[in-house]
Amino acid sequence: MSSSPSHKQVDVAIIGAGTAGLTARRTAAQRGASVAIIDPGPYGTTCARVGCMPSKLLIAAADAAWHARHAGVFGVDATPVVDGPRVMARVQAERDRFVGFVLDSVQALQADGTLIRGRARFTAPHRLAVDPVDGEAVTSVEARTVVIATGSRPFTPPPFRGLGPDTLLTTDAIFELPDLPESVFVVGAGVIGMELGQALHRLGVQVTIGSIGGRIGFIQSREVNAEAVRLFRQELDLHVDYQLESVTPLDGGGARIRFRTDEGEPREADYRYVLMGAGRAPNWEGLGLEHAGLPLDARGRPEVNPYTNQVGSSHVFVAGDVAGHRPLLHEAADEGRMAGQNAAGFPHVVAAPRKTRLGIMFTDPQIAVVGEDWGDLHCDSYRVGVVDYGDQGRARTMNQHKGLVRIAGQAGTGLLVGAQMLGPRVEHTAHLLAWAIQGHMRVGEALEMPFYHPVFEEGIRTALRDLQGQLHLARAPGAPCEEFGPGT
Repeated sequence: MSSSPSHKQVDVAIIGAGTAGLTARRTAAQRGASVAIIDPGPYGTTCARVGCMPSKLLIAAADAAWHARHAGVFGVDATPVVDGPRVMARVQAERDRFVGFVLDSVQALQADGTLIRGRARFTAPHRLAVDPVDGEAVTSVEARTVVIATGSRPFTPPPFRGLGPDTLLTTDAIFELPDLPESVFVVGAGVIGMELGQALHRLGVQVTIGSIGGRIGFIQSREVNAEAVRLFRQELDLHVDYQLESVTPLDGGGARIRFRTDEGEPREADYRYVLMGAGRAPNWEGLGLEHAGLPLDARGRPEVNPYTNQVGSSHVFVAGDVAGHRPLLHEAADEGRMAGQNAAGFPHVVAAPRKTRLGIMFTDPQIAVVGEDWGDLHCDSYRVGVVDYGDQGRARTMNQHKGLVRIAGQAGTGLLVGAQMLGPRVEHTAHLLAWAIQGHMRVGEALEMPFYHPVFEEGIRTALRDLQGQLHLARAPGAPCEEFGPGT
């Protein structure tokens, strides 16, 4: 079939112009493939527009207010005045700057015809129909291979779906507010809920956080989670296993929330906004997957190989948040690179190991997980070293002496395998451990590395020394394994 103004033929069609899709396009093009990338907009990537960058801008403002308010411990008295409109104006201006960098690259793709503005759906295994926007002329694309990189969207649990847009905030909406709100009920104690909830609280907003399951973020260690709950409750109105009873919209905007606390006590309060921090859902809808010739599960979704990003042995590859493997920007870029490479080289497909898992929450104290899932380990084969930041030297000098870190190593080999981290600046120490784990470093080798004094990194040296001692201890036969395993 020949190309026409309304039809385009390419080697690789990519659905989605976010981080994964743009990386897949660049990689496939570098390998000599002709590429079309299809997306209706708005452009700018989830991270830059509504995710990691605007949230860190809000957190930076909150940290400035918090440290000024608590400078008295150093003998420095300050009384910060939070100007809500100025806070949000900076968030939006800097956010738009980050988005602008992405838009520049997207505009270049528009200019050379690589970007097709519209919504794509399969009508046959190698054919996509395009519902055009903004006067786009192309209405169908034929491709040898297809990369799906449609990203994700905020998830709203059923009890809150009756709230209108004047009350219900998602990350797509909160950063558009002209001023800080008076009060917010945050749904979920995950990354979004905890980061934004704490930041808003520190900026003077009345905040309540309600969650289920008893856990904060992606922490798996019981001990680290218990310490996180204890520490955050000292600052926040936090309920990690609450029971929601009713959500009632209020005239003029807002909602009345009735729930029972973790201790079973009844609570009722009115909030101007409800902020969704319950996670994000992958964007599989509307893709016409039933026409793609793919094996689908009971939910109508394909199973994606995490090492090739391929669906089965088909011509379709999936990358980024929609794949559901690790919904983080650096992982989306890695998956986009692999998907683009394999889509361009199909049917020659290569597999590559995943990078060491690394997840970070920019709360205070920060939270990080590195390496293996705690649930995949067992006390027969692994040991744990611990550091409590309550007495760590540099942490005390900075008045940031709170947190708990647990590092796991393999008995016998001494290989570092994972860590569950709560503490000051763990965004940095988590990277050191991730590099060490990916480099197959042993505990003894890590302890031979230089540690300056006094620095926060000395904290993980304390945990590594503890772990080195634990590796030589035998475990009593039949002793309960309370550190790892299912349910932790």
